[in-house]
Amino acid sequence: MSRNFSKDALSAINKKAGKHITEGAVKKLASTVKPSTLQSEAQLRQLIKQVSAMAKVPVTENTVQEIVNAVKKSGTNPSSMETLMKMMMKK
Repeated sequence: MSRNFSKDALSAINKKAGKHITEGAVKKLASTVKPSTLQSEAQLRQLIKQVSAMAKVPVTENTVQEIVNAVKKSGTNPSSMETLMKMMMKK
């Protein structure tokens, strides 16, 4: 993902959530994500819950399932993940 996209995504997330999430917090969490994380439904669900807790935004089980399905459908290709992020920011 490009650096500008990352900053734009963080700004959009902060604006939409009405919270301030630091770039450092995102990097710390992102450093724990491996390709296997995105392939394991249990690990992916845990990651979604960690992001939800970091943003202090509750996520329903239906939303978790939608995200899991979208990630599975997109695979682990970084450009697919960028497209997924853009799609999610529009919601």
